[in-house]
Amino acid sequence: MSTTTEQSTTVTKETQHIPSVTIRLAGDSGDGMQLLGTQLTNVSALLGNDVATFPDYPAEIRAPRGTRAGVSGFQVQFASTDIFTPGDQLDALVAMNPAALVTNIGDLRPGGILIVNTDSFHDKDLRLANLDTNPLEDGSLDQYQLIKVPMTHLTRKAVEPVGLSVKLADRCKNFFAMGLIYWLYGRDMEPTIRFIHEKFGGKPEIAEANERALKAGWNYGETTEAIHSTFRVDPARLPPGTYKNVMGNQVLAWGLMTAAHLSGKDLFYGTYPITPASDILHELSKYKHFGVRTYQAEDEIAAICAAIGASFGGAMGATASSGPGIALKGEALGLAVMLELPLLVINVQRGGPSTGLPTKTEQADLLQAMYGRNGECPLPILACRSPADCFDSAIEAWRIAVRHMTPVMLLSDGYVANGAEPWRIPDLASLPKIEVQHPAPREEDDPPFLPYARDERLARPWALPGTPGLMHRIGGLEKEDGTGNVSYDPENHQKMVQIRQRKVDLVAEDIPEQSVDGPEKGDLLVLSWGGTFGACTTAVRQCREEGLSVAHAHLRYLNPFPRNLEAVLGNFRHILIPELNMGQLRTLIEAKYHLETIGLNKIKGKPFAVSEISRKIKEVLQAGA
Repeated sequence: MSTTTEQSTTVTKETQHIPSVTIRLAGDSGDGMQLLGTQLTNVSALLGNDVATFPDYPAEIRAPRGTRAGVSGFQVQFASTDIFTPGDQLDALVAMNPAALVTNIGDLRPGGILIVNTDSFHDKDLRLANLDTNPLEDGSLDQYQLIKVPMTHLTRKAVEPVGLSVKLADRCKNFFAMGLIYWLYGRDMEPTIRFIHEKFGGKPEIAEANERALKAGWNYGETTEAIHSTFRVDPARLPPGTYKNVMGNQVLAWGLMTAAHLSGKDLFYGTYPITPASDILHELSKYKHFGVRTYQAEDEIAAICAAIGASFGGAMGATASSGPGIALKGEALGLAVMLELPLLVINVQRGGPSTGLPTKTEQADLLQAMYGRNGECPLPILACRSPADCFDSAIEAWRIAVRHMTPVMLLSDGYVANGAEPWRIPDLASLPKIEVQHPAPREEDDPPFLPYARDERLARPWALPGTPGLMHRIGGLEKEDGTGNVSYDPENHQKMVQIRQRKVDLVAEDIPEQSVDGPEKGDLLVLSWGGTFGACTTAVRQCREEGLSVAHAHLRYLNPFPRNLEAVLGNFRHILIPELNMGQLRTLIEAKYHLETIGLNKIKGKPFAVSEISRKIKEVLQAGA
């Protein structure tokens, strides 16, 4: 690998080839760990590795510097094989201060590489991190390969010729750490050097300083005697195609745009900013030239009402939020159900209740999606399983909304939304069109238009306002079957409620049957949904390699369930359902199918580790035996 570096004395070191590596970069929220992690991810993807990431943001916007509450982290696994998670135990940890060290060291495997910035381990730094002793000196880190680097001092020396202030010079230390990691794991500096000059092109002195810091970190790795070997991860053998490294929210936005194109519609996206859904708005706002209209409303209620209005007018209406915002949208979502209009509502779940854990992941809004509206108010529910899957899930959700004339809720979560992985760019021509039909104008002698007449799916016609002869009532009051007139008749109300429920039930006839990864029958089935896909897939496959009788079924469709799900579940002695909640899917499964299931539940704001699921699989099988 050729890179541009300054002249240095090179120490001969061993190079080890490894199948994968998991690295976490941790520091203060102002230390640029997210930037460092994103660059490491992109460069690894360019080198052909399979990549999975997990950014971890502090929950407080301005947490005090140096405190545990202010720690920002970014975990990335890159591999020469197909991977589904950002990794379990860390092979390497970069800690920029004591708070970052103490909050992350528990995840570093014994013998793992620990790189610390010793310039941030003074008495004041230790007090801010609530430490009584210096972990670099008290022997608590003896089980790790501790590499002490005075990053702040070395960065200042590297950028000194540029003439920056001390404050600006210190901001470059993340690029020093980046250069050291790049050298240690055989990453190419050139893509990041190009990024530096693109990002800081208007400030050439900043660009030069960051490039100098990056190269200084690389040179430190080559010359220091503290590191005895480097590591190489070969490219992964992925299916042929053109790949792009994407984040979940980013590619979900592209899925919305593609769905609009496939259905011949302009996309209207009404929303109110909320973590972790805001990046969908940020991404969509770049594409006005593709017929995308983004509307940042004054509140969640206005956002969904504007999207409903766009849908009534014949556009693709979509809105997104997180749990607290979905609660505010509840009344208007009931209106959309009553109007029977196609609408996408995206819930990027986060820790709750109330404000909860805004920057941490959870999947505890499933029951809210099912029942979080007044009255009998059913709608189809889908869930994204990974960052790349957000693209396909958005298209599928809109296909169902149009074919069945109903709002659809799409569940993502903070882990999926902020994570990244390679995405194979599809051939647009190969994607099936989403057929949309609007009633034609009617002549005076035609029969009266019936806005609630129904087809074989019980879907009503999508009549565009202003079309001659298609005048009809709208509103939240109960509709008379067929005519759409306001009706208080109790028999009609029961009939319409049952029709709306039956219409959602019929979606099961229009979606694929549930597949199983592994044997069709056996001792244990792991049933998962949402962002637990990667950990469950990896754990089940590892357990099968050990000879255990276990299979995996992952649900994309949560309401209605796939039509063969009951038969699938009946083929296994035990059903294990891992969830980042108290057991919401488990509640739905047991209520519907009258089956006894086993829960594995975690509500810590963090995704499952593969080892957690593997342990539970073995525990269940041993107990059953």
